[in-house]
Amino acid sequence: MSAFALKNLLLHSAAPRAPGRPERKPDAPAAAFNLRLLVAEDNPVNQRVILHMLKRLGFKPDIVANGLEVLAALHRQPYDVILMDMQMPELDGYEASERVRREFPPEAQPRIIAVTANALAGDREKCLAAGTDDYLAKPVTVEGLSRILLKHAPTAPPW
Repeated sequence: MSAFALKNLLLHSAAPRAPGRPERKPDAPAAAFNLRLLVAEDNPVNQRVILHMLKRLGFKPDIVANGLEVLAALHRQPYDVILMDMQMPELDGYEASERVRREFPPEAQPRIIAVTANALAGDREKCLAAGTDDYLAKPVTVEGLSRILLKHAPTAPPW
């Protein structure tokens, strides 16, 4: 699937649906692009919301609840993108991002997208300084999620 096709998939699947009409499924599943996603989020409600949005876009992400679980997951398998909540127990997203950058070789490092409710001046810079590649403020929307995944998706499928 080309970057253009992925862009169309993400943008068109994020379109709002009319009340009373069934949810539109993507024409081609985003999973066909083979983008491996990991969601790091400790709040169960936020986990369900982001998983619903990602499934609506055709993705089947893995999910973990803290930074220690992020590191363990990365030792088990590679990921292309991590959606990283920055405020988690045990090991927060800032330290987890720094450790990913320190502990894994560049070719094994995923793109890390900070997902945080902190939207004050300087918060984006703090996330980037910790090693994240981008920043997505909560509340997350399907459209915002589509744009950020498109921005960080590989330009060609890995096969």
